[in-house]
Amino acid sequence: MSRLVHRLGWPGTLALFCVLGFVAVGILAPWIAPWPAQGAGAPNVAAKLTPPSADYWLGTDHLGRDMLSRLIYATRISLSNGMLIVAFSLLIGLPVGLAAGYFGGWVDEALMRVTDVFLAFPALLLAVLMAAALGPGFLNSVIAVSVTWWPWYARLARAEGLVLRGQPYVEAARLAGVSHPRIILRHILPATARPLTVQAALDVGPALLTAAALSFLGLGVLPPTADWGQMVDAGRKFFPDRWWYSAMPGVTIFIVALSFSVLGDALRDRRKGAARASV
Repeated sequence: MSRLVHRLGWPGTLALFCVLGFVAVGILAPWIAPWPAQGAGAPNVAAKLTPPSADYWLGTDHLGRDMLSRLIYATRISLSNGMLIVAFSLLIGLPVGLAAGYFGGWVDEALMRVTDVFLAFPALLLAVLMAAALGPGFLNSVIAVSVTWWPWYARLARAEGLVLRGQPYVEAARLAGVSHPRIILRHILPATARPLTVQAALDVGPALLTAAALSFLGLGVLPPTADWGQMVDAGRKFFPDRWWYSAMPGVTIFIVALSFSVLGDALRDRRKGAARASV
């Protein structure tokens, strides 16, 4: 524990435990939710819009479903949304950026011009347009946001590739007749893992927020599946009289996004410290 605090600091350590806690909640949702059936979407109209009480700690929604159970079940969807967006973006942006940085020349020019086209549009606007074209749904929302996110990873990977392609060990591998794909996979890709991991940790929070915005607009996960953004949207028509309906998922989104941001900052600070120590 003390070593972890030394590496990440107290804010980073608390953020890490918070993130791991939410991941555990999502995995264990069917076993820890007070009302699992309601968490999965079963209505209980007799208890609709009940304020927080001993039976319903965070109140109920307009269909009488326990808000705590819904939030716990929504953790699976919302966290998966944010993490998959980052993963898909890496899968697209990483090979594009590494190819551009390693080969340079016309390959770099062509790939970066395509990247610039995507960067020319506001990210949220492009995500909304893509989601509207694809239709609502979990996978469609992941694809829609990933399309707007991958260019940033391509830029970062390209910058790393430009630096690493001139390193002596890369030149030695090239002179030894090692193929370009093998050089990229064996020598350049591992060296880019640390900065990309830091950036990925920083991006999960914003990706989650963007996915929640799509759900808020009705372009994300469809009912009765629970999603934090969708819950905020459903509760706004009852606000402020039934404040808990929108407030609880909103606070949850804030805590998770902040935790990923603080964790990413801690990892970035540690990386900078390690880089200074190696100089």
